[in-house]
Amino acid sequence: MGEHALLSASSAHRWLKCSPSVRLEEEVEDSTSIYAKEGTFIHELAELHLKLFLDDITKAEFNKRLKEMKQNDFYTDEIEKAVEIYVDAVIEKINEARAISPDSLILIEERLDYSPWVKEGFGTGDVLIIADGIIEVIDLKGGKGVAVSAIANPQMRLYALGAINGFGMLYDTQKVRMTIIQPRLDNISSDEMEVEELIHWGEKTVKPKADEAWKGEGEFKVGEHCRFCKVKAICRSRAEENMKLACMDFKPPPTLTDDEIVEVLNQIDELTKWAKDVEAYAFNQAVNEGKEWPGFKLVEGRSSRKYSDEDKVAKALIAAGFEEDKIYSKSLLSLTKLEKKLGKKVFEETIGDLIIKPPGKLQLVPEEDKRPAVRSSAEIDFKKEM
Repeated sequence: MGEHALLSASSAHRWLKCSPSVRLEEEVEDSTSIYAKEGTFIHELAELHLKLFLDDITKAEFNKRLKEMKQNDFYTDEIEKAVEIYVDAVIEKINEARAISPDSLILIEERLDYSPWVKEGFGTGDVLIIADGIIEVIDLKGGKGVAVSAIANPQMRLYALGAINGFGMLYDTQKVRMTIIQPRLDNISSDEMEVEELIHWGEKTVKPKADEAWKGEGEFKVGEHCRFCKVKAICRSRAEENMKLACMDFKPPPTLTDDEIVEVLNQIDELTKWAKDVEAYAFNQAVNEGKEWPGFKLVEGRSSRKYSDEDKVAKALIAAGFEEDKIYSKSLLSLTKLEKKLGKKVFEETIGDLIIKPPGKLQLVPEEDKRPAVRSSAEIDFKKEM
């Protein structure tokens, strides 16, 4: 799994919008986050379970490998449950396909070559199910931060192009189905396209942009796709876009027009993210590369005193004659921990009427936010006076 395409499917959402970023990212050394390592582990565990189901390995081989994987720090009850949910969903899809076509082709961790549209483009499909004129590409997402949709998802479409390239002609495929399973968020999302429509997208949308990206040509574009870009902190286009707002001739807010205030509100999240990215980059360079920034220095932040060994502290105090109720405090378990310990049903029956949920702190957010609008305190006061 160490081999990666320059124009990878997972970064397609970025290079399709900002083609020159690919070559710019080449100048930055790759680093593997703990989340990426966890994701790799989840995929390997899921693959092991599916291979057992498909009789690709013996029960003895499965048990030996599973025993080894259980020693990994990433193996937790949460991960085990997430993999179980994913594997059950995939097995259900396999059984449905086999019920329609007993000779269905099932492939696990299959290399998918989409190079006819993207130079040296390839990726790995977690599961491929080919049956009854349909190729389904299934992708496991192990994260629990943001739900990922399969609808119009360029990564999934590139995988589907790779599947068509490899198996479309052999199996007379008319349609592709792209499915994302994200078990830790209870999220399953699917999208379908006719093969002709998908190939048209590959020819007209992907190929021109991929050619630009390969050559390092095209126009830098700033947007949500910058989030995981390796050069987001030092990208000049992103800086210029954010500095437009930062350089605004600010006056006290009451003197700004409504339109100017709305402009600030619309951009402030991105401006804040950008500023934090630059700060993180500068800090990392100072700590790990010895970089000295003019006018700045590294210092130790404030710290709090703490016990070096709580057991030894307790023993010392008890030996000195202090009673336990003088040195220990009792407190209820947190609401979440208590509910988990008692079980939802017992928790609700016993103390459900004693649980309250105070209103959240007011926030000003864009209209697209799914939460319902609330009345302002000024509006409430006005209605009280009427």
